[in-house]
Amino acid sequence: MDLTAFFTWLQQTGWAVAIRQGETLFPLIESVHVLAITALLGTIAIVDLRLIGVASRQQPISTTMAEVLPLTRIAFALAALTGGLLFASHAVDYSHKAPFIAKMLLLSVALINIGVFHLITARGIGAWDNELKVPLAVKSAGAVSLGLWIAIVACGRWIGFV
Repeated sequence: MDLTAFFTWLQQTGWAVAIRQGETLFPLIESVHVLAITALLGTIAIVDLRLIGVASRQQPISTTMAEVLPLTRIAFALAALTGGLLFASHAVDYSHKAPFIAKMLLLSVALINIGVFHLITARGIGAWDNELKVPLAVKSAGAVSLGLWIAIVACGRWIGFV
């Protein structure tokens, strides 16, 4: 499939043109996107810092995850929706920018990390849920996640400046 042709079509849809050419739509959507990313990174940091063992150590990891991850999912959905709208308005240009490509690659790795953690690593949560010292795999998943999400945000901010 020719992605450039698809991105050209996407960029020419009525709503993408309205976002790109309107005076208020792009900044409004971008503002919501930044707020969603702030909530996303904040909630991810809460969980990751607990996994690493540097925050909320008095609370079981499962409790932290149960309280925070629903908000993370909402923030991710809103960030993905608004990010998709912003991308559509400049799809051809953004798709060729190194920071955008890096952001998408890092996002893919972050999602794989989440999947591996929830499908494999967290299966043994009963053994370490209340422990101050958690297995290295748990700490590593938290540290990798936090680093990836910070890099994703940095690449996202970089997109507008190249």
